[in-house]
Amino acid sequence: MIAMGIAIEVHNLVKRYVTKERRGLIKGKKRVVEALKGISFSVKYGEIVGLLGPNGAGKTTTIKILATLLLPDEGEALVEGYDVVKEANEVRKRIGLMLTVEKGFYGKLTGRENLEYFAALYNIPKKIARKRIDILMHLLELDKLGASDRLFEEFSLGMKARLALARALLRDPPVLLLDEPTLGLDPPSARKIRSLVRELAKNGKAILYTTHNMFEAEIVCDRILLIDNGVIVAQGTPQELKDRIPKLRTIELSLLARDVTPALEALKSIELINDVKVLQSDEMTILKILTSKPEDIVDDVIQVITKHGYEIKRLRIEEPTLEDVFVYITSRTS
Repeated sequence: MIAMGIAIEVHNLVKRYVTKERRGLIKGKKRVVEALKGISFSVKYGEIVGLLGPNGAGKTTTIKILATLLLPDEGEALVEGYDVVKEANEVRKRIGLMLTVEKGFYGKLTGRENLEYFAALYNIPKKIARKRIDILMHLLELDKLGASDRLFEEFSLGMKARLALARALLRDPPVLLLDEPTLGLDPPSARKIRSLVRELAKNGKAILYTTHNMFEAEIVCDRILLIDNGVIVAQGTPQELKDRIPKLRTIELSLLARDVTPALEALKSIELINDVKVLQSDEMTILKILTSKPEDIVDDVIQVITKHGYEIKRLRIEEPTLEDVFVYITSRTS
């Protein structure tokens, strides 16, 4: 039975950076940038919480504060009840951190030697470390890829990401902080990372997972925090977030034609159609018809299209995506 207590608590976290605006070749003016503007959230054991937002939104800054790599200017952050500022050493014992996958490893060491080195730094007894490394190499399929004997400098990006996750898991920590762990990876490596992350959560680990990939957040995370310009603008399960936008769906039609002007006016006259967008693609035209009741009008749409002599190559009804949610919410809060 997985404990559902709170593993990470963040209260009114603020982080500012001082930068210099360049004016000419020499002169500059100091400028204060608020990376985090008082964010609050929590993560339970057995839960994957996604911190989702564009580059520069404050995701990595949040991870680094929780990992004790940055000091907050205001607010409080606790990991398993330990303060990240006052009790940093206790926090470090309880977290597994995955940042940029290529940093921190030694190019002239093999994958196994790198893990053995970090195990020694973490004061893991050799016998336990050897067994744990064997398990992780197998779990992440690094043994199949020959990572035990290959130098790190010869690794592909996907292998580096898997080794970075293995390093984060060396101490079998209860809390994982994963900063864009699949960024730039090939599909098989990304799928492997996502699958393992979901399995780790099932086994009770609390996971904070940052990404700017809307699709990934939806399939990986139990709960999502939408962050923009240092502010959490919305939070909830993927479905709860999608339920926040107006109940509009899209009928998408792919037509084997270039000019569909004759059909557009007829389509726009159909009741319950809110908007029609036209996208051109080679010899195809894609119509995106926005409506609140696609099931009520789809027959009318098909009749209009066929009446004007167009051939429908594909038709599908799309639900709102997290990207739609993010655009909708940020446009209303900006």
